[in-house]
Amino acid sequence: MNWLSDDAISRLQAASALPDLAGTRYRIIHRIGSGGMGAVYLAEDAVLERRVALKILDLPEDSGELATRLLREAQILARLEHPGIVPVHDAGTLSDGRVFYAMKFVEGQRLDRLIVSVGALSDRLRVFQRICDAVAFAHARGILHRDLKPDNIMVGPFGEVLVMDWGIAKILHQPAAPAAISGDEARDAISRDTLKTGHGTILGTPGYMAPEQARGEVENLDERADVYSLGAILQFLLIGCGATPRPVAAIALKAMAEDPAGRYASASEMGQDIARFLDGLPVSAYPETILRKAVRWGSRYQLAIVLVLTYLVLRIVLLMWFRR
Repeated sequence: MNWLSDDAISRLQAASALPDLAGTRYRIIHRIGSGGMGAVYLAEDAVLERRVALKILDLPEDSGELATRLLREAQILARLEHPGIVPVHDAGTLSDGRVFYAMKFVEGQRLDRLIVSVGALSDRLRVFQRICDAVAFAHARGILHRDLKPDNIMVGPFGEVLVMDWGIAKILHQPAAPAAISGDEARDAISRDTLKTGHGTILGTPGYMAPEQARGEVENLDERADVYSLGAILQFLLIGCGATPRPVAAIALKAMAEDPAGRYASASEMGQDIARFLDGLPVSAYPETILRKAVRWGSRYQLAIVLVLTYLVLRIVLLMWFRR
C-alpha cells in the first residue's frame, strides 16, 4: 500500500476546501489569503484570459447579512474608478449560494513590508501623496474608508500605490439605487448595514483609528476620521528615516489632532502640504519665523547661493590682484 505524504494530504485538503466555481468564467489557481468577510483567491478569467483576485464568502449563511456586506463592498469599489483604488470587474453568486466579486489582481507588496527597502524620506512622502490622492477621491465620491493602515496599502512593481480593503467603508451620502435591484432591496441592504454599524460599534484598527471612531461615534464620523488615519500612516513612514524635518512632523501632528476641528479638513489639503514641503515651500501646519524662512530659502537655493558667493569672492580677489 502506498501512503500519501503529509504534503500530498495538505494539498488534497486545500483542494477540497476550494469553492466550486462551476458555471462561472473563473478557475481558481490558489488561495491568497483571508480578508474581512471572506477568502481571497487568485483565479484565471477564462473569457478575457487574465488573472484576477476573487473575494468569496467563507461559508454560506442563512441571514444574508454577510452576502449583503460583500456585495456592498463591491458596489463601493465600483463607484471608485481611480488609479489608486483596486477596480472591480464582476460580481455574482456561486452554485452553493455564496456571493463573490472579482477585482484586479494586484502584484506588489504591502506598504508595511515594502517600506524597509525605501530609505529616502522624499520617496516615502511621494508614496504617501498617492495614498492621499486616492483617499481624497473616495471622499469626493462620498465614501469614508475607516480602516486606513499600512497593511491595507499595496505598492506595485512600477510604483503604483493602491488603497485596499474597503469592507468597513462608510457611505457618507447614498447614490441612487442601481437599476438591477429594487428600491426595497436597496433600503433593506442599507438598514442591515446600519444595524451592524450603529452607535457604539467600534470598527477599525487600534493605533490608526480616530478617537471619535474608537469611541463608536459612527454617526459623527466624516472625512477627518480618515485624515487621522493618514496622519498615523505618515508617522509610520517616518520611522527609520533619521531626524524628521519639523514641517513633516507638524503635518502628522495636525492630522492626528484629538479634536477633529484641529485636523486638516480633507485628505487633499494634507496631500497639498506634503507637496509643498517636497517643493521646498512653507506648509500650513508649520508657521515660519523669519529665521526659519531664511533657513528654508537658503536650503532651497543652496546651489545658486554657492555660485553667487563663489563669483563674488573671485571678483574681490581679482580686483585686489589688479590693484597691486
